[in-house]
Amino acid sequence: MSHSSAPSQRMLRAGELIRHALAEVIQRGDVGDPEIDRLAPSITEVQVSPDLKIATAYMRSLILGKEQQALEALNRNRKFIRGLLAPRLDMKYMPEIRFRIDTALDYANKIDDLLHRPEVARDLKKGE
Repeated sequence: MSHSSAPSQRMLRAGELIRHALAEVIQRGDVGDPEIDRLAPSITEVQVSPDLKIATAYMRSLILGKEQQALEALNRNRKFIRGLLAPRLDMKYMPEIRFRIDTALDYANKIDDLLHRPEVARDLKKGE
């Protein structure tokens, strides 16, 4: 998906519906994988391709440092998860689901750390 064109209302709505349904099946333990239940992955965002055929679900594990394990568990079960979602979503075509680790939080934390460095804080004060 090119970043020059903003996602359409349809893409945003589909992404939000999928995110909601995904969160529900994971929280309820419907996937039936003890590793998913243990690692408690949280779906932060779902981006849908313009043709609505691919849904990229961004996740974080609620257990620090277990993102990769949670990602592998979700990917192992992705066909089954897709099957769980289909009846919950009133969509003509159930998109293929791809899981990715959400790194947005890491990025935000890095920026925050940078802004609090003494030399950066000093430069920022100068500019005020």
